[in-house]
Amino acid sequence: MTTLLLSHPACLDHLTPQGHPERPDRLRAIERVLEQEKFQGLVREQAPMATLETIALAHPMDYVENVRDAAPREGMVRIDADTTMSPGSFEAVMRAAGGAALAVDEVMTGRAANAFVATRPPGHHAETATAMGFCLFNNAAIAARHAQKTHDAERVAIVDFDVHHGNGSQDIFWNDASVMYCSTHQMPLYPGTGAVSDRGAQNTIVNAPLRPGDGGDRFREAMETVILPRLEGFAPDLIIISAGFDAHMRDPLANLNFLEPDYAWVTQKLMELADRRCDGRVVSLLEGGYDLEGLSKSVAAHVTALMRG
Repeated sequence: MTTLLLSHPACLDHLTPQGHPERPDRLRAIERVLEQEKFQGLVREQAPMATLETIALAHPMDYVENVRDAAPREGMVRIDADTTMSPGSFEAVMRAAGGAALAVDEVMTGRAANAFVATRPPGHHAETATAMGFCLFNNAAIAARHAQKTHDAERVAIVDFDVHHGNGSQDIFWNDASVMYCSTHQMPLYPGTGAVSDRGAQNTIVNAPLRPGDGGDRFREAMETVILPRLEGFAPDLIIISAGFDAHMRDPLANLNFLEPDYAWVTQKLMELADRRCDGRVVSLLEGGYDLEGLSKSVAAHVTALMRG
């Protein structure tokens, strides 16, 4: 079986203000690096549009409709201090969620070994009914709920190594025993959530914060001593990765010092756990990563590891 790559040109049409870090060039950098010969074995498909009902698996329908209706006909509108919408934004978010759902379909049915969804905007800051932090809909949460509703997954794990804590994913699954959310992230840093004491109502929230200046050694220690053992015990039917690459040492928005081998390592570790616990089922969704060189090299390391699975 092969690794599936999902993206769509419409995700370039989500425009942000001049100088905004979450910009279309992020996807262009990823596209360029994945054109290398070693990635020719990827199965490439375009991300479909999600239905409103699929989005509503993780968000109230009135919120979904409010986001749809907020998209401007021209120019940009500000949703919060750093989250905007342009005329192309709604299709982009629907493609991002649709790509996540299709990746789940392909992996859960065994048509793909694993999948990487290279879309934007990211999703993990989107709370149940609140857009924030560049995010409108929570793609990882939608993917998890889709796996449960459509493929009878009993337990889904979300592993988030973005440098910023996925407050939205934590919010959506706070009371849910069937979804485990695990995160490494810099602390203190936006959005200010993700303390070790944040465990959720069902003890299925697992936070392993890192300090500014920490590098791959502390990241690997956090994964091996905190997160991987909890995942092993949870025995998920599917692992969803919130794959943010802004903990890279080059990234301008934070102060961790990961390098490309750290992303290859964590990907391999999660795939080994998936092999033991859920027939290798892994779906990876792009979150952050704002230095184009750091992002593209880290994605290349991540996808190379997925393909070796």
